[in-house]
Amino acid sequence: MTASVLYEGRPADETGRLPREIRTYDLLDRLGIPFWRTDHAPATTMEVCHDIDAVLDVLICKNLFLCNRQKTNFYLLMMPGDKPFKTKDLSSQLGVARLSFADEAHMEEMLDLLPGSVSIMGLANDTEHRVQLVIDREVLEGEYLGCHPCMNTSSIKLKTKDVLEKFLPAVRHTATVVDLPWPVPEEGQPG
Repeated sequence: MTASVLYEGRPADETGRLPREIRTYDLLDRLGIPFWRTDHAPATTMEVCHDIDAVLDVLICKNLFLCNRQKTNFYLLMMPGDKPFKTKDLSSQLGVARLSFADEAHMEEMLDLLPGSVSIMGLANDTEHRVQLVIDREVLEGEYLGCHPCMNTSSIKLKTKDVLEKFLPAVRHTATVVDLPWPVPEEGQPG
């Protein structure tokens, strides 16, 4: 199944949908945050997300779950899906000596998410506030942002303003804004 239909709001029939996805829709409805949704085959790579981007008419964010070397500090990074990620660029801005990808067990424990489904919506499950949200400034420049509703078989489009002004305060998280650079083309390479 490829993404092709854009729906307003939650699915009319929630049969077969997991509780983590239903809780996301419940929270967005409770907060009065309108959203648009498309259903699709599991989106396991950014390449798969390009079809989804076209249906939602928004760039799906790349969401990375990271931690420090000691696995005592955890970060959820939101950045443009097509921007390459270099840990050193983020490490220096956060003042963390070494960042790496956090393991699946921590992801499930803290955000109730599985690999491939990482999303800002998972912060609703981080009731102990152990995960710091980090957003690349470019994500904030768009009127809308796209993400998964805690499952990678659906994607949603929300107003960036609603995420910042309604969702984040409701889940008691704040964002650290960073400026991740685009790679500089090598001499003689197209820019």
